[in-house]
Amino acid sequence: MKIVYVLPGPISRTEQGRQEMERRLEILRSYAAPGTHVDIVDVDEGPASIESLYEEYLSIPNTVDLMLEMEKKGYDAAILGCYGDPGLDAVREVTEKMVVVGPGEAGVMAAAMCGYRFSIITVTNSIINPLHHLVEKAGVGKKLASVRAINTPVLELANDRERTIQKLVEEGKKAILEDRADTLVLGCMSMGFLNVAEEMSKELGVPVINPGKTSLKMAEALVGAGISHSKLAYLTPPKISSGQVSSSKGLLVKKNKIVQ
Repeated sequence: MKIVYVLPGPISRTEQGRQEMERRLEILRSYAAPGTHVDIVDVDEGPASIESLYEEYLSIPNTVDLMLEMEKKGYDAAILGCYGDPGLDAVREVTEKMVVVGPGEAGVMAAAMCGYRFSIITVTNSIINPLHHLVEKAGVGKKLASVRAINTPVLELANDRERTIQKLVEEGKKAILEDRADTLVLGCMSMGFLNVAEEMSKELGVPVINPGKTSLKMAEALVGAGISHSKLAYLTPPKISSGQVSSSKGLLVKKNKIVQ
């Protein structure tokens, strides 16, 4: 089984970013079951981090193109490497057989199975409303207790890991005591790759969902069961299915002209 983790930001532009990609790949491979091969790739250009709908939308065209490339390379599944699942529906429309997992969707689905009410702990206030929409779209809105933010930007989470954990635990306690949550979800992939879920769970006494680990295991389960997304739900765009156009670099093109 071949799974690829697709980052919607150009992390590999810097030496520090390349090291972070290698670190994340090592973590993902440690999660994988025997027989599962995991790779990691990132887009050529886009926002350095995603903390708003605006940045999500900026990331989508290049991410879709890269996902199509990964399907052509024969990957069985791809994980969209941002908790907000930017462009998840679009990727599922244009891919054919490759399983595409969104960590946001996978995380809240897992949380809904683990308890009656879950809260998401995310990075900044700017992403709270988008995550409410994500939960409603996933169909588990009735189980959402709250979305809370620690108000630490994505790129600063790892600067002081202990302080980040402290903030996460503080908001987790509020979610449990004030919002009556019985399960927590880390609402950012960078949080997941800090490997804090187990520490938080031990401290707070409730399940804490790591979206990175959960999305990888979800991908393995779907591929192993021979299940992918429904093409009745995610219809191939008509211009593509009819052969009128192909998808290239985020544009619909025909005979080297953009189709309006």
